[in-house]
Amino acid sequence: QDQLMESGGGSVQSGGSLRLSCAASGYIDSGYCMGWFRQGPGKEREGVAALDTDGSIYYADSVKGRFTISKDNSKSTLYLQMSDLKPEDTAMYYCAAESVGHAVVARTFSGFASWGQGTQVTVSS
Repeated sequence: QDQLMESGGGSVQSGGSLRLSCAASGYIDSGYCMGWFRQGPGKEREGVAALDTDGSIYYADSVKGRFTISKDNSKSTLYLQMSDLKPEDTAMYYCAAESVGHAVVARTFSGFASWGQGTQVTVSS
């Protein structure tokens, strides 16, 4: 069964950078829409970035200019490069995938059906 597996989380100081990876064999190579989400302590899960199969990219306003979503088809891996991290970026970060309704799913960060287990990112001030 295909799985999504995140890695790369950790603890950094404010202003630092991290790159998250999501092993997504069976998803990226099957034309799925891919996304990154996060859930901070006491907060609801929110969409961070999405990458549609036509190359369209969407970001939450809170991360625009600081986070970059990308993928490596040859490695079936999704990435989230995070720069200028802030304490409010502290959260569990999840990789997600969806096979249908790409444009709406990606643009609205909704309808993703497959999820990874998450990787923790902690940013200290």
